[in-house]
Amino acid sequence: MRYSIPKGLFDIVPEEQKSENAWKSSDKWQYLENQIRKIATEFGFLEIRTPIFERTELFVRGVGESSDIVSKEMYTFDDKAGRSMSLRPEGTAPVIRSFVENGLQQLGSYHKFFYIGPYFRYDRPQAGRYRQFHQFGVEAIGNGSPEQDVEVIAMLHEFYKRLGLSNWELLLNTVGDKACRDPYKEALKNYLKPHFEKLSDDSKVRFEKNPLRILDTKDENERKLLEGAPSIHDYLSEKSKKHFDAVCAKLQTLDIPFTITPKLVRGLDYYNETVYEFTTKSLGAQNSISAGGRYDGLIKELGGSDLPSTGFAGGMERLLLTMDAQKCAFPKAAAPFIYFVPLDTESYAKAFELTHKFRQNFIPTDLAPSMTKVQKGLQLAEKKHATYAIVLGENEIQNDSALLKHLETRQETPVKLTDLLSTVRNLHANT
Repeated sequence: MRYSIPKGLFDIVPEEQKSENAWKSSDKWQYLENQIRKIATEFGFLEIRTPIFERTELFVRGVGESSDIVSKEMYTFDDKAGRSMSLRPEGTAPVIRSFVENGLQQLGSYHKFFYIGPYFRYDRPQAGRYRQFHQFGVEAIGNGSPEQDVEVIAMLHEFYKRLGLSNWELLLNTVGDKACRDPYKEALKNYLKPHFEKLSDDSKVRFEKNPLRILDTKDENERKLLEGAPSIHDYLSEKSKKHFDAVCAKLQTLDIPFTITPKLVRGLDYYNETVYEFTTKSLGAQNSISAGGRYDGLIKELGGSDLPSTGFAGGMERLLLTMDAQKCAFPKAAAPFIYFVPLDTESYAKAFELTHKFRQNFIPTDLAPSMTKVQKGLQLAEKKHATYAIVLGENEIQNDSALLKHLETRQETPVKLTDLLSTVRNLHANT
């Protein structure tokens, strides 16, 4: 029986045959992961890793019962002891759980973490949206200043520049603190009450649980309806207004362009104050490539100290799709520097021995899986994108010599077997 992958999932493979799936090539994923780790550590973030599944209650309490994630999208199951578990649908709640459970707050009140990994949501699969997807993100804990918001935004801005992205936009808003959010919710509900029957079923549920989420609607009729809705900016407390104005001013100081978007609220219940999204026009409907904001109060809600916190998460699939669509440059995939082509049994044994010695000297080396003809072996070397091929046969062994062939220039150089390691080591050192 032949098996196929479940809907909404995909493989990451070394060589992708179809051009439209080029972003699934493992060399591109490795490059992106390396770049994430590089910039995160440059900005002072340390890596944290959490389990792929957690107790369901963590997400209900942390993400919010009214969120689509909790109400519709989680993969939830009972373990053998009858406890409800869920595959992690997002990264912030697990990181905060880990921070509290491991007593990291006892090591100081200021911490900066980053993470990379797979997440899971039962969603309608489409380009840029999968049931297993990958995110990278950061969480900065213990600093409630506008500068901390700006730092994580600046990190994303710098990261996208380094990757060579273009044609993207930073959307920025504030959802204020609880003191100003509660009266705003009432004002929004009062505005929507006369139009309640025109709302979608989802928005009718959100009307009671969290009316701000209605602002996040993708329904065109509801968007038109909301054009005359009150703005959160008319209800901001002096403290929230001061914080948001400072964020805007500091982004301008750093020459980071943004667009204030009053209806941007984000889809998770724990956000307050600053919220933002980076969007691109290269992906069609799924235009968000990363998003985040401040979530003061979440650590206390999950049993820890009352520390201010902010962070973001970015989708790696969408980022790679965007990079491909914009023809961003990727480095060449890792390839062997040397590829041995043995022509008979004795030379295969010698090539196997030399391959091991080359690898001990940190020279990327591979060899044909068995003895082969010269032309076939060279084709294998080119398929592997090797720099040099070394042909070994009966004549080479008898004459204590090997043929070193540069696969791009086609230049051939005979080298004594006793000098082969030192010659190749020098060549590799100078590449």
